[in-house]
Formats: sequence, C-alpha cells, structure tokens
Amino acid sequence: MRAGIAFLVAGYVLSQFYRAFLAVLAPVLKAEIGATASDLALSSGIWFSIFALMQIPVGIALDRIGPRLTVSVLLALGGGGGALVFALAGGPWAIHLSMALIGIGCSPVLMAAYYIFARIYSPAVFGTLAGAVIGFGSLGNILGAAPLAALVGAVGWRETLFGLTAVTLGVALALFVFVKNPPRADMPSTGSGSLLDLLRVPGLWAILPLMAVAYAPAASIRGLWAGPYLSQVFGADAAQIGTSTLVMALAMVAGNFAYGPLDRLFGTQKWVVFTGNLLSAAMLGLLAAFPATGVWGATALLAALGLFGASFPAIMAHGRSFFPPHLVGRGVTFLNMFGIGGAGILQFSSGGFERWVQGGGATPAASFSALFLFFLIPLLAGLVLYLFSRDAPAAP
Repeated sequence: MRAGIAFLVAGYVLSQFYRAFLAVLAPVLKAEIGATASDLALSSGIWFSIFALMQIPVGIALDRIGPRLTVSVLLALGGGGGALVFALAGGPWAIHLSMALIGIGCSPVLMAAYYIFARIYSPAVFGTLAGAVIGFGSLGNILGAAPLAALVGAVGWRETLFGLTAVTLGVALALFVFVKNPPRADMPSTGSGSLLDLLRVPGLWAILPLMAVAYAPAASIRGLWAGPYLSQVFGADAAQIGTSTLVMALAMVAGNFAYGPLDRLFGTQKWVVFTGNLLSAAMLGLLAAFPATGVWGATALLAALGLFGASFPAIMAHGRSFFPPHLVGRGVTFLNMFGIGGAGILQFSSGGFERWVQGGGATPAASFSALFLFFLIPLLAGLVLYLFSRDAPAAP
C-alpha cells in the first residue's frame, strides 16, 4: 500500500500541475494560438467544472469497485489523452477540450487517497494525512511555476506537453500495478448508501457553503489570474511571473502541511478552519485595497493568500468526521464536488467579470481590485454560514 500511496501522491502532483499551469503558459498561448486570458479562464473553469461533475460517479466507483481501477483507467484515458490534445492544439477550442479531458483524468486521484486513508486509518489522523498528500502534491504547483517557464523556454510548449503525456501515462500504469483496494465496508441494515443517505448526515449542510468558496480564491488567482495581474499592473515578464507564482505555490504547500495537525493541537476543527479563512479574506481585502502596491508587495500578499487559503484538507477532515464507513467514498467526493465545483463556477464567471470591468474603461489596477473583491464577497458569505456548523465529534 505504501507504493500505491506514493504513486497516488505522484498522480496528485500532476493534478495540481494541470490546474495551475495555464498562468505560466498564458503569454505563449496568446502569441501562438490566440488564446486570451478570458479563453484560458474558460478552459480553467471547464477543468474545475468537469472535475466537480465527475465526483459523484467517482465516489460510487470508489465504494463499489475500489480505487485501483477507478484511478488508473481515468488518469490514463483522460489525463494522458488530454495532455496529448493540448500538445496538438491549434486554437482555444482545443485547449478547452484538453482541459475537459484532463479534468476527467485527475478527478479520482486525491479522493482515492482519501478513501484509503478513511478506510484504514483512524479519523484522528485523517486531517494530517489529507494535508500531507496535498502538501506533497502541491509540488505540482511549484513545477507549474518557474520550472515550467524555464522548460517551455528551453524546448517549447508543445514538446513540454508531449513529455507530460508520457509522464501521465507512466503514472497511470504504476497506479494500476501498485494501488491495492482496502477492505470494503459492511452495509448497514437500513439505508441504501445512496446520495440521499449522504444528504441526511447531520452536521454537513453548514460546511458545504464554505467548502464551495474557500478553495477558489487561492486556486483561481494562482492558477489563472496571477500572471495577467503581475503582467498588466506591474509589467512583469515571464521570469518574474514564474518567480512570484513559485513563491505563492510554496506558501500553499506550507499551508497544507500547517493546517493538518492544527485540529489536534487546538482541539477544534471548526475554529481552525474559520480563523484561517478569515485571514485569507483579509489578504484578499488588502489586495483589493492596494492592487498596485509594488510587485514584491503584491507577491507577499499573494503568498499570504496561498498560505491561509490552503484550508481544503481541514474542511474535508471536518466534513469527513460525520460520515459512516459505508459512505466514505461518496462523502469525500461529495465534499470535493463542492470545493472544486465552486472554484470552477467562480473561474467561469471571473473571466466574464474581468471582461465587463475592463470594457467599462477601468485601469488594470482597478480591474484587478474589482476581481479580488469578486473572490472576497463569496468567501465572506461562506464564513458567515459556516458559523452555524457543528464542531467535529471527538475522533478515537
């Protein structure tokens, strides 16, 4: 199982990379195939939306056939196939198609790891393990920053995507060989294990709104808007964008590791999540208030947003603590659907919002100030609703 988990982490590195690499590729894709920032916002939103829609069938597959086939087949066909389509792209429509396929391929990777953790480890360490997987997997965020910019500059973006196709297929093959299915949970005497049973789980409903909006700001800004922001407001070149997004990516890695043990340190999951996201909201507020503070000041605020905005595993652990064993697969993927789906919806709408603001004649600084507010307001609403959630039951 250790080798299987190691390759699941490798698969999640790819998942993080694919959701974040468009920001660095934005200049070359615009120059060579005419893909604008709004086009890439749509492509990124498609990735998140397809990923989210896949969570229900992925959850059913995890509970019924196990993680081994679920993750290896989808990553090979979707991830490998999508990377190949990207490498051959001749226009924005091909980028849209490739990101849809890659979203399908990446959709089961993290949840397969979480399913295994939930089935074979104590709930008390779920948050730590969940954060560790995202922390290590966030190397994909790092690889999708300055290293990607350097590689594309050295060999070209198409050659880079052909290489990623081979890597993705190799990881999928390793997952098929090394991942082992954990023992299946016994079904209870009442209930069918359906989505309706999941919706009856107490303590879940007040968590879902924050799950839908907490991940979106850091993920969307790091994966899509950081490049245009730094370029248009500060005139940053590709190297500077790569460096700044690398700093933000490292902060997100640190945040994922930091959130993991905090629930046990402070004896609460709810207030760890709430405090962290309140600080994330504060960073968005500062970016909105001071969008042209200087490239390094902006980088520092983006890094802080990445650090505090890395609460995804902590929210997941809070929700997972309410799921019975036979609903773990559907439960974690249901939460993930809200997290990724919310990010997808905000990514879709952020592109149209950005076009609308710029169409009104706003300066780049004013446009991005409005964009940061666009992400801030839903986060504040989610925090208000999250106040009505119950803290997690004590884990054995």
